[in-house]
Amino acid sequence: MLLHIGAFRLDGDSERRSPWHDLIPSTRVLCTVLMVFAIALTPNGQWKTWGIYGLGMITLALFSQVTLSALAKRVGVEFIFIGVVLLGTLFQRNGEIVWQWGWLQITTIGLTTLGSVAFKMLLSLTMVNILILTTPIPALLHAIATLRVPPLLVAIMASMYRYIAVLTDEFQSMRRAALSRNLMNSRKTQRLVIGNMVGALFIRTYDRGERVHQAMLARGYTGLFPQAEIPKGGWRDGVAITGVAALTIVGQLFYIQGR
Repeated sequence: MLLHIGAFRLDGDSERRSPWHDLIPSTRVLCTVLMVFAIALTPNGQWKTWGIYGLGMITLALFSQVTLSALAKRVGVEFIFIGVVLLGTLFQRNGEIVWQWGWLQITTIGLTTLGSVAFKMLLSLTMVNILILTTPIPALLHAIATLRVPPLLVAIMASMYRYIAVLTDEFQSMRRAALSRNLMNSRKTQRLVIGNMVGALFIRTYDRGERVHQAMLARGYTGLFPQAEIPKGGWRDGVAITGVAALTIVGQLFYIQGR
């Protein structure tokens, strides 16, 4: 996580102007949900379908004017963590054996499963990160609440966003204190100091988070960030949702015809 929140701002491209930014946040969330569900529900091995979705995502990335380097870094960091879990799908008993060492074996079914799940995750992470990079977080939370997501879940997400900045601030403060005392001069002491810092970080951020929450309640916090007005959708939003729905249907037609 600390790699992900260096100079913490999730919505780095939210102030740009593009056809994607002209859509209201609720429409962007609906388009993202449609694409992610279509990608996730496609059976393994349907490369043509995912190729169509990938082309659609490349088009969206160009139209939204998202910073490609920031998008690639975020997807890369998230994919590394998920990839460790995905390795378990590689070792399966079914299919033709490609490689074997003792009880470990890699089969054609395992390779297909790993490639399919990895491609699904890559496309889904790309779509979600485009949404987050191009949508202000308060507007995104209000859009999720408008779509009837349980208020408690929205409040938890809002608190997570608010307190990640607190976590980063506390970590940087402890790191500066360790450097000023020359406690990071060797790898051995670095491991020892960082291990102690992780434990102390939990206590310090818990106490500070509680103070921040009390201050927010005293200022009228109700579970969502304040927003001046809730934007209303127009004809562009209807066209966008229709276009995304049509893209998902076209992709599924390739799968149905190939059966």
